[in-house]
Amino acid sequence: MIVATRIRKGMLLKIDGDLYRVHDYQHVTPGKGNALMQTKLKNLKTGSISDFRFRPSDKVERASLDNRTYEFLYRDESHFVFMDSETYEQITLDEELVGDAAQLMKPNQTVTLESHEGKPLGITLPKTVDLEVTECDPGLKSATVTNVGKPLTLETGLVVTGPQFINVGDVIKVDSEEFSYVERVSTA
Repeated sequence: MIVATRIRKGMLLKIDGDLYRVHDYQHVTPGKGNALMQTKLKNLKTGSISDFRFRPSDKVERASLDNRTYEFLYRDESHFVFMDSETYEQITLDEELVGDAAQLMKPNQTVTLESHEGKPLGITLPKTVDLEVTECDPGLKSATVTNVGKPLTLETGLVVTGPQFINVGDVIKVDSEEFSYVERVSTA
């Protein structure tokens, strides 16, 4: 059981015997009354998305998952192929199961496949992922003092905002939960 304020996007919750994946969440503090957690949860059995509200003190059950390490091999039109790191067995997941993580995945990357009672439910990436910058505007020389960001297009196609000193060919660390720039790992 976890406190409702600990709910995060991608978590798997068990409510009234059904499994739900957190699609979106927001901590709401109305002008009058108590704060609450407004969530959009996807029922994994029916595929429907429902709104749930929790008081911050409410406790919800986080579903227990079987986690195995897989290596992402490749992507075809709408499927992703992974290989079990221990048995070398391959598994194919559709785009819906992979979700937003697809924007950060590149071949040969290690991921954790979550399953519940033998059924794949989704994947989890490491906390940060290193990706190469393939496109960005040149840095502004006058932006050394200000905290002005610029769009960085990464090798997977994802666009994040990063500092002015980043150039094409640099490798940056990206937070896999927030999809945001963390730091530069190496320069071109």
